[in-house]
Amino acid sequence: MRRRANVFEIRRKEQTLSKARENAFHHRVYVVLLKPEAGRLRKVQRENPLHRDGFPCVYVGMTGLAPEERLSNHKSGVKAAYVVKRYGIKLMPELFEHLNPMPFEAALMMEKDLAEDLRQQGYAVTGGH
Repeated sequence: MRRRANVFEIRRKEQTLSKARENAFHHRVYVVLLKPEAGRLRKVQRENPLHRDGFPCVYVGMTGLAPEERLSNHKSGVKAAYVVKRYGIKLMPELFEHLNPMPFEAALMMEKDLAEDLRQQGYAVTGGH
């Protein structure tokens, strides 16, 4: 009977560890395509001196939600970035999908790194704190 209790205890510990691992890697970075008018905002122009013609204006963010749900929240005004609420068009998964998911600390760093990488490529980037 003692052995059986150990088996249940081990299973419970494994389930707890599995849930902890799942929770540890649930943050994501995301990129939202913005309307071209967003690129005319003074703040966006100031932050993007390397912006090249033909490259879109994008918003880079980080979330614990699914990127689709986070975009929906932005558009409905829930914890929204003004620029996404007003100018957001759609997600650009080709720019971020391969990076997700990750732990919170990694997502914080990745948000900044992704924003800077996109700027260097010629995108006009806002967000990416």
